[in-house]
This record gives sequence, C-alpha cells and structure tokens, in this order.
Amino acid sequence: MQGAVNESKRSPTSGWPAWRSVIIPAEHGGWGFLLEPVLLGLLVAPTTAGLLLGLATVAAFLIRQPLKILQIDRRRKLHTARTQRAQRAVAALAGGAGGLAGVSFAVALGQAGPAFVTPLLLAIPFGAVFLYYDLTKPGRTLQAELAAPPAMAFVAPAMAMMGGWTLPAALALWVGLTARAIPSVIYVRARIRLDRGREPDLIWPAALHVLALVVVAPLIWRDLLPATALIAYLLLLARAVWFLSPARPRISIKAIGFMEMGLGILTVLMLALRF
Repeated sequence: MQGAVNESKRSPTSGWPAWRSVIIPAEHGGWGFLLEPVLLGLLVAPTTAGLLLGLATVAAFLIRQPLKILQIDRRRKLHTARTQRAQRAVAALAGGAGGLAGVSFAVALGQAGPAFVTPLLLAIPFGAVFLYYDLTKPGRTLQAELAAPPAMAFVAPAMAMMGGWTLPAALALWVGLTARAIPSVIYVRARIRLDRGREPDLIWPAALHVLALVVVAPLIWRDLLPATALIAYLLLLARAVWFLSPARPRISIKAIGFMEMGLGILTVLMLALRF
C-alpha cells in the first residue's frame, strides 16, 4: 500500500505537472542540442522566417516525448489518462510546428528563395536514424544520441540561408555545431560510466575532441568560422581530459548536464562572435 501511495506522489495526475511530464523531456543534453542551432541561427542571421523556423523546431522537438509515451503505452496495450494527454499533445504540437514551418517557408521563399531547403533535406537521414532508434529501442541508445545533434544542427544553416548566406558558409556552421556535439556525447557517456563504477574506453572521448579541432581548423583558416571558435574547442578538449582523469571533480550527473549546456552556449557565442 505504501508503494502505491509513493507511486501516486511521483506520477502527477492533473494540472500542469501532469502535462509537463508528458511534454517536457528531462534530458538536459537534448535541450542543449536543440537550442544551440536555433540560437546560432538567430545570432548570425536574424530574420522573421528564421525565428519562425526556430519556433517550429522547438515545437517539433517537444513532440518526441508524448510520441514516445504513445509508443510505450501501445506496446503495453495501455490506454490511460496519460495516454490521452499524449495524444492531445502530439496533435497540438504537430499542428503548431506545421503551421509555424509553413509560414516560415512562405516568408523565406519570398525573401531569400528556395536555397534554404537544402540543409533541411540533408537533415532527413539523421532524423530518420534518430527516430527509429529513439522510438523502437528501449533506453538511450548510442545511435539515437549520435544522430540527433547533427539532425538538429542543420537548422542553423537553414536559418543562415534565409538571411542570404551561401551554402558553403552556412554548412560551416553545421560542421562547427556537430564537431562540438559528437565528442560531447561520447564524453558524457564515458563520464557517467566512470561515476557508476564502470570502466569506459577513455581513448575515444579525447580522440574525438582532437578530431574536432582538426576538422574546424581548416574552416577557420579559410575564414568560414571565426578564430574565436578555436577557444571553445580547446576548452572542450581540456574539459574531457580533466573530467575523465583520476583527478576529476566529483559532481552529479545533473551538474554535468548543466555544464554541457553552458559549454554549448559558449561554443555558439564563439562561433557567432564575428558575425
């Protein structure tokens, strides 16, 4: 009986807490990888169409949580009040995302032509991989975590092209965001394994951060990314080495998530500083 009481306390059944548990995902990393390209796009090429696309992206991102709940309840053959809230949330968010995206497309077509569609088309394979693993596999799979950031990062070049950027210059933003995100995913997974007493492969996090520097350096040399971006990637490398070392500070997983969000925002500012 006590367990049932505790479970009812943990599971809100009415009001905003009930809707929040259906709509708002708890992962800090997901929020960071969503907001970074939207923020970068607005900083380097602020346009009305870009703002609308950013809002549509946020609405589309929020569909994931209720959609996953629907998938879980369907597999378990459940139809509860939570299931009904998830159905309503998916319908409302899909309508909102579709409406915002439609207006954004119309405005951008009038202002900058159809070129901005190219980055959005490039995002489709990454988005398909993410949705497949996220909605069909239990837990947080590595495939989903690696596919989501590149998919969402294409929003930044799309927003830049809405502001008149060329495709090569816009795609450099995608490279910059992806070079920050992929090594960070591997680092966080390794850090969590360490904190849980397991032994991760510590070579990959450092190697991928070094590779990120190798990838962005030519873009900085060709003036497609600002030199200030190098500071962010060096800080990310130093963070990975220190926080995976025997001398690493003992902090909670939640604190690690907030730290990653802060480093992501710093990277965006360093990427946008010149523009």
